[in-house]
Amino acid sequence: MAVDLQTRKEESSVASSRLKGMFKGSRDSMRDLWMGGLLVVLIIGFGLKSPAFFSRASWLNTSNTGLEVLLVAIGETFVICTAGIDLSVGANLGFSSMVGAWAMTHWFTLGTGSNILVVVVGFAVALLFAALLGALNGALVAWANVPPFVVTLGTLGMATGLADLLNGGQEISAIPSSIARIGNANIAGWIPVPVAMGAVVTIILAFVLAKTKFGAHTLSLGDSREAVVRAGINDKMHLFKVYVLAGLLAGIAGIVVMGRLGAASPTSGATDNLSAIAAVVIGGTSLFGGRGSVLGSVFGTGIIAVLLTGLIVINVPPFWQEVAVGAVLIAAVYLDQMRGKKRAVA
Repeated sequence: MAVDLQTRKEESSVASSRLKGMFKGSRDSMRDLWMGGLLVVLIIGFGLKSPAFFSRASWLNTSNTGLEVLLVAIGETFVICTAGIDLSVGANLGFSSMVGAWAMTHWFTLGTGSNILVVVVGFAVALLFAALLGALNGALVAWANVPPFVVTLGTLGMATGLADLLNGGQEISAIPSSIARIGNANIAGWIPVPVAMGAVVTIILAFVLAKTKFGAHTLSLGDSREAVVRAGINDKMHLFKVYVLAGLLAGIAGIVVMGRLGAASPTSGATDNLSAIAAVVIGGTSLFGGRGSVLGSVFGTGIIAVLLTGLIVINVPPFWQEVAVGAVLIAAVYLDQMRGKKRAVA
């Protein structure tokens, strides 16, 4: 009799969890639709204010800017889902691209500027150092138990300083010309090649977060780290992997920016951490962890990119861009806190 009662309790608990999951999934879908609608409204609004917003040049600028922020934002999504934060992703972008360009310049003879080996090794070095910075973040957060804010604020400063030291604070432009050709190539004149590649990365990582054990463990860490430990999951190693992933994506973003500019600059990505965090929170990922999606971050990034390009098109001084992004970030965090309070009451 006691066994039957226990079985019924377990079945009831499972059924309740499934119902909550269904409700949460429905709520998240509605939020994504709402964010998509807001993005459309912004596009139409800027287009009506200035028809030039619908031009090919405006689209290419928006999509390239959006891709840079999106790659960083996806890594930030995974980190924030664990209830962490990574302030170093923008600095990592600039640092890794500078290291990659430095390797191309100093370790090889460029010759005609199209040596495939030079490009491959340069990109590999950039990704390696980006991942190493992410690994440093992850190790300090997971095993040294240093708060993520403190760790990543420190590595932000380290990456910024090291990027400046590599070439005296100047950009490195002596890289193979083929990088710029690929970085600025377009499909049918409207779809930048890097954007198409970025779309593949986005789809893969959206699947990872939503449908795999890695994604489930990431969300569970932010929801209840104690429960993750009790389930026999190595929470420290998983945290480490999440920060390495964020670093690696910052490195990929650095390569994208290097291709677009045809050079590596230590100031590249300097404000991308702000834009990425804003995009992630706007997209519905909770700063308290346990809830988030890559799709939401895509919509959030779209809103940020459209906002930045739209302000330029309607002749708003560029200095107002950071003001606008900062204001949007504060509003998004406020709304996230309100949602948290409502869930707590419910």
